[in-house]
Amino acid sequence: MVHTPQIRIPATYLRGGTSKGVFFRLQDLPERCQVPGPARDKLFMRVIGSPDPYSAHIDGMGGATSSTSKCVILSKSQQPDHDVDYLYGQIAIDKAFVDWSGNCGNLSTGAGAFAIHAGLVDPARIPDNGICVVRIWQANIGKSIIAQVPVSNGQVQETGDFELDGVTFPAAEIVLEFLDPSDDGEDGGALFPTGNLIDELEVPGLGTIKATLISAGIPTVFVNADEIGYSGTELREQINTDPDALARFEAIRVAGALRMGLIKTAAEAATRQHTPKVAFVAKPKDYLSASGKQVKAGDVDLLVRALSMGKLHHAMMGTCAVAIGTAAAIPGTLVNIAAGGGEREAVRFGHPSGTLRVGAQARQVDGDWTVTKAVMSRSARILMEGWVRVPGDAF
Repeated sequence: MVHTPQIRIPATYLRGGTSKGVFFRLQDLPERCQVPGPARDKLFMRVIGSPDPYSAHIDGMGGATSSTSKCVILSKSQQPDHDVDYLYGQIAIDKAFVDWSGNCGNLSTGAGAFAIHAGLVDPARIPDNGICVVRIWQANIGKSIIAQVPVSNGQVQETGDFELDGVTFPAAEIVLEFLDPSDDGEDGGALFPTGNLIDELEVPGLGTIKATLISAGIPTVFVNADEIGYSGTELREQINTDPDALARFEAIRVAGALRMGLIKTAAEAATRQHTPKVAFVAKPKDYLSASGKQVKAGDVDLLVRALSMGKLHHAMMGTCAVAIGTAAAIPGTLVNIAAGGGEREAVRFGHPSGTLRVGAQARQVDGDWTVTKAVMSRSARILMEGWVRVPGDAF
């Protein structure tokens, strides 16, 4: 019997924010995977170890969570005034599916650091010591991201004392600026696709609930925690071990996607698992985070829990944090109301692993709200580099 040998592909395993992913330079991929299509999708699924009916990713690089089932491709940018093009794939765990419909805000941090590591940034733009401003073109959604990456002795500084709830060890701080993060592509249209700050959303099995539907960072459906039976202090296990709860959140997600015009039929939601996100908000309360850290009501402006790929996230997705900061800045949204109302340019919210601060600059022009940028701090660190191996007939 003839056995196909494995091939090896240059790759870097990297943590960005509260996510991990396998990073590739476009030119290092097999030729047929350098363009979008089934070969690329099959390669990435095999790298991660999907589809896995055991939901364990034992035979791949994934970690069997939405935060760790990710692949990234970087290349020198084809866009004026940008350093790199960054393309992100969210790999489903138990299905043969790669979702290219949105960005990963956490791995955007890694994209800035990896761009320097991988030699994709002009050396003339990299200081010996200081901050390297990496101009990233986010190819999934056609947006610009600015990463302020610390550099020491001409190399990316990875260690430091910046602490990020949801990440065990401190590292160097990387500031991210998401420029014009509202979705003005063919899917969404305006910052608020329905034109409303609050919609009455009909959800099968739940009835009518209030929702803020926003496209900033990533399309997100915000609902009130108390309206769906929660306090906003829930941790991952309380939601993810309850199949009925997960089914209700999926029903909310589908209803929101339909109202936002992201899909035309409910059945299409299965092919768009990464977007939109669903998040529930509440006014501040005391709670214990997943690490046992006490979060006091006075430490935060509001509480937010968000789901990604059908499960409650252990911390907060970076792109969803952009949506939170943007919605909080606009008086009258559910997020703004939960944060106490009024105009604000920054908000600190409580999530399952602790707290996070995000800023956003929003303004109203001719009656329509726009957001110019959102800002937050994350960190990134290379965990392993070399080659990833996959069977030669896997793609």
